[in-house]
Amino acid sequence: MANTNLQFKTNFAVSSKIEPFYKGGKVQISKDEKHIFCTCGSRVNVLEISTGKIVHSVEHDDQEDITSFALSCDDELLVTASRALLLKQWDWKQAQCTRSWRAIHTVPVASMTFDSTSTLLATGGCDGTIKLWDVVKQYCTHNLKGSSGVVHLVQFHPDIGRLQLFSSSLDCGIRLWDLRSSQCVCVLQSHYSAVTSLCFSTDGHTMVSSGRDKICTVWDLKTKKAKRTVPVYEAVEGVVLLPENEDFSQIGVKSKDLHFITAGSKGVLRVWESSTARCVHTQTLSSTFNPVSGEEEEEEQQDDDPRSLTYLLHLPISSRLATVTAEHNILLYQLPALTTQQQFVGYNDEVLDVKFLGKGDSHIVVATNSCQLKVFELLTNSCQILYGHTDTVLSLDVFKKDSLFASCAKDRSVRVWQMDSDGGQVRCVAQGSSHTNAVGSIACSRLKSSFIVSGSQDCTVKVWDLPVDLPSTGADIHQLTASSTEKAHDKDINSVAVSPNDKLLASGSQDRTAKLWSLAEEGSVGLLGVFRGHRRGVWAVCFSPVDQVLATSSADGTAKLWSLQDFSCLKTFEGHDASVLKVIFVSRGTQLLTSGSDGLVKLWTIKTNECVKTLDAHQDKVWGLHASRKDDKVVTASADSNITVWVDVTEVELAEEQAKQEDHILKKQKLSNLLHEKKYLKALGLAISLDQPHTVLTVIKAIRQGEDRRELLENTLLKLRVDQKESLLRYCVVWNTNARNCQDAQAVLQVLLTHLPPEELLQYQGARTHLEGLIPYTERHMQRIGHLLQASMFLNYMWQKMRVTGAPSSMGQDEDMDTSALSQTQPFFMIDKETGKGSGEETPDAGDDGGSGQDEHPNCPVEDEDDDEVSVTKKASANDGRMENGGVTGTNGNHHSESEESSDEEDMKEDENDHTKTVKCLPVSLPPQCQTLAS
Repeated sequence: MANTNLQFKTNFAVSSKIEPFYKGGKVQISKDEKHIFCTCGSRVNVLEISTGKIVHSVEHDDQEDITSFALSCDDELLVTASRALLLKQWDWKQAQCTRSWRAIHTVPVASMTFDSTSTLLATGGCDGTIKLWDVVKQYCTHNLKGSSGVVHLVQFHPDIGRLQLFSSSLDCGIRLWDLRSSQCVCVLQSHYSAVTSLCFSTDGHTMVSSGRDKICTVWDLKTKKAKRTVPVYEAVEGVVLLPENEDFSQIGVKSKDLHFITAGSKGVLRVWESSTARCVHTQTLSSTFNPVSGEEEEEEQQDDDPRSLTYLLHLPISSRLATVTAEHNILLYQLPALTTQQQFVGYNDEVLDVKFLGKGDSHIVVATNSCQLKVFELLTNSCQILYGHTDTVLSLDVFKKDSLFASCAKDRSVRVWQMDSDGGQVRCVAQGSSHTNAVGSIACSRLKSSFIVSGSQDCTVKVWDLPVDLPSTGADIHQLTASSTEKAHDKDINSVAVSPNDKLLASGSQDRTAKLWSLAEEGSVGLLGVFRGHRRGVWAVCFSPVDQVLATSSADGTAKLWSLQDFSCLKTFEGHDASVLKVIFVSRGTQLLTSGSDGLVKLWTIKTNECVKTLDAHQDKVWGLHASRKDDKVVTASADSNITVWVDVTEVELAEEQAKQEDHILKKQKLSNLLHEKKYLKALGLAISLDQPHTVLTVIKAIRQGEDRRELLENTLLKLRVDQKESLLRYCVVWNTNARNCQDAQAVLQVLLTHLPPEELLQYQGARTHLEGLIPYTERHMQRIGHLLQASMFLNYMWQKMRVTGAPSSMGQDEDMDTSALSQTQPFFMIDKETGKGSGEETPDAGDDGGSGQDEHPNCPVEDEDDDEVSVTKKASANDGRMENGGVTGTNGNHHSESEESSDEEDMKEDENDHTKTVKCLPVSLPPQCQTLAS
């Protein structure tokens, strides 16, 4: 097997994530052009343009979808509207809701916008009304009625002095509202379909509107008449006026007339001259992207076309344009050339495969539930969208040369792509199509970029030879032909893999088998053997990089290792709760990574056949799993639309653990020295920094063993920092659970509770929880001490009885027995003499087995003493609650004491009169070692 001295991987940590941040709806760019705001279900995500990262996110507590939002012109306020008919005002930089109020609309808000002063907010509802809000004084200023149906567009005139608001609804008219009179001044009629956007000239006298009726209209706002109608031959979703007095000759602007740019169903930007209604420029995209022609558009459903554009936004500071596609991609173009600058993918849908790509694995290529491929730069999340396939891309593989990769799709074709090493641009260099059904798997040669192998739902595998020199220009695409075709399985082929020496081919199928094939130099394929053992279809096959071993994964929930010599099963790995979709080798063939339908990724050590780590990676099927060339990173992709890059942290963890151990040893030595030098404050601070309760307890015990221990403990604890006191309180909860350490815990608590005000204690993190955890154990310790005191007093009583009645007269020295320890502290119990009412009368609680006769027969056997003790203990236990109230919890220090002589005298009288005795609990003062617990 592989090198056993190799360091096994033990853990992976998330390095970066590519998550959905936009699932349709409104998109807005901040005034400073640094952030993109977009809706994603119940959230509004804030994307930083420079890094492509989500830096802020706000979400409604009720989890209701956000129907619209608006960012103020000063970039300070964000207002959102949800289906719950709530408007929320946010400090979006802190992700905090500063105000919430009812929208008054009877149905959800469909559109909203701020005026140029950021004080007025207009909301258009699905109920046909428009409401204006003063966000400073926080009240509704206008309620505009008259629109028919959903008000999907509201926009203030840029000159706030005019106090005009424009709106559009389902009647396709543009209403002009005078906010002084709250009246509709006029309805601009020109469009016969939904009006999608409005833009205004610099002087505010001209407005251009766009609609899905494939026209744009230029309006004179002075006369409130249409100056010109421009047919644009596509459903337009956005229109932007080109700035005046700037050179846009690169895009066909030759005059000073009004020019505007449109974005719509054709998926390209076009420049129009308003005076002549002529298109002067059409944006040129990559060679693999073909815009929809007019004839094609008539045949296709516009809403289903992923190439159509849904928004067009102008970024005047940086002279850029931003477009949003129907596939939720956001693209930034630089004016005046309209060249692509950045692309962000808002939503990937179901991710079917992913592979590392580029020098140093700087990029990943992703196949989603789409006909397009996406190449992400991991540093910035910027994306290239590759067009070429005409149906969903199903599988990917990369060559040893880091800039070349292959793809296959449902369109029955395979393609080879190359990344430019300088600019990072990717283009298609070869394609082939001779399968009769969807191509579900593809594999590249390992040694050289000489061939690719494809497996299809037509149950065949094909070998495609690549030319030595691939086309160097983007216009040329080499046409591939299959050098060999083999009917490989009885059902769909799910996976193919090429061995490290390019001489073997493995295939896995829905027919529950995997097969091994020979690859001859002339491209012929020959069957060598069949691997049988899986109970369901085989999802993936993979060759070991060092051994003659094949790994397979199956829908039966297992992964298996097979010998290439005799095709026998060597090991079976069980642990997934559902289908195992992918399997790859890592750590130079000594470990496996598997991913399954349960959303888990598992790391297995082959030698021990055990799972050493389970990564809860995704919420859905993990289709994509690939390791970097350096074997230090792993990328996973799932049907939940998330892509996660994991980094191997085994060496980091080992180094950190070693450093922690060394640091721990040094601190232990230093702590020992500080205790020896009796520098208790520093020792306690050092022990707390180790975050080990037992070590801190050692210091506390050392403090309490010295002279003036109470004062020393008090002075030491009160000099600690607040965070150290918080830790100490937390440790006390742990110590208090053990009877051996409870006195130390209570001593610390006494200092904290005595000298710190309750207000300060309650500010400690988790203070309430800690105090609640202290109460039950403290009560238990109190009960235990109460029982102990009862037993000790009973023992003293028995000793006194034995000394008086059983000692010979000659042993007079025992009469002077030293009981100073008892007389120094006030006793907890006294013997209460009760006059009997009859010689045979007993108290209701008298003990069994003649316990009351013990005094009359002092020479009775010793065994009876145990019964007497149990009986008396039971009686004392019955009075335990009374003892606690009077003797422990209610102690005040002013109690009676009883001398030894009085006790002896009473014992003698009881012995002579044979009266029944009861034990009575009196208020007492606790000995010093118990006073802390009582407090």
